Amino acid sequence: MINIKHLSKTFQSDIILNDISFHLAKGDVMAIIGSSGAGKSTLLRCINRLEQPEQGEVTIAGEVFNLATLSRRELVRLRQSTAMVFQQFSLFQQKTALENVMEGLTIVKKYPKEKAKKVAIAQLKKVGLAERADYYPRHLSGGQQQRVGIARALAMEPQILLLDEPTSALDPELVTEVLDVIKQAALEGNTMIIVSHEMDFVRQVANRVLFLEKGRIIEDGSAQQVFDNPKHERTKAFLARYYRRLEPEYQI
Repeated sequence: MINIKHLSKTFQSDIILNDISFHLAKGDVMAIIGSSGAGKSTLLRCINRLEQPEQGEVTIAGEVFNLATLSRRELVRLRQSTAMVFQQFSLFQQKTALENVMEGLTIVKKYPKEKAKKVAIAQLKKVGLAERADYYPRHLSGGQQQRVGIARALAMEPQILLLDEPTSALDPELVTEVLDVIKQAALEGNTMIIVSHEMDFVRQVANRVLFLEKGRIIEDGSAQQVFDNPKHERTKAFLARYYRRLEPEYQI
């Protein structure tokens, strides 16, 4: 079980996250949707403590982390339990795909080099990139770079995988290859929180959907409930664009 309690974040005088609380069961795939500026990416970055909130705690596998006051040792333990996939890939440009996946295994998990290499090769094979293990990021397409980023995250065997708009920086023809890798990771039982604007993908892969509006959760339910029977007027308005694209006559 993963619990998030009373997470709040401000920037100057603006409230970015307003007392966010929710929980996930092991194996849940939660999608966070909402308009730009709703606080979706900030929420992920606070959970992983890439940004420091004013208050909030996360409980992972029974260990409680106060996100506002983490010590360096606690931060290391939190990062060992979470892994992040970023919009812009964030690969080390001077390292090969294999070396990028090995990095966390040797530095954070302290694996011997040969063990890290074996795990990294296995993960690259899972995302269909074993034959490009020795390629540098500049020689990989955007979709391939993002798949390396996902392999790097999964190699750490995190309690929870955080994916922040994993396809937003990709050309449309490269989106499917990345989404297929994420779907497979979900089928393998990985617990995930995904921020995405790809509504078709969200509906297919998520078993839970949160709708954020101005830093608050205004809708929380199964994917079927949120998409087919949204309760809040703002959620209905947001999803109306999705349904108009699917079928002009579809009404919610």
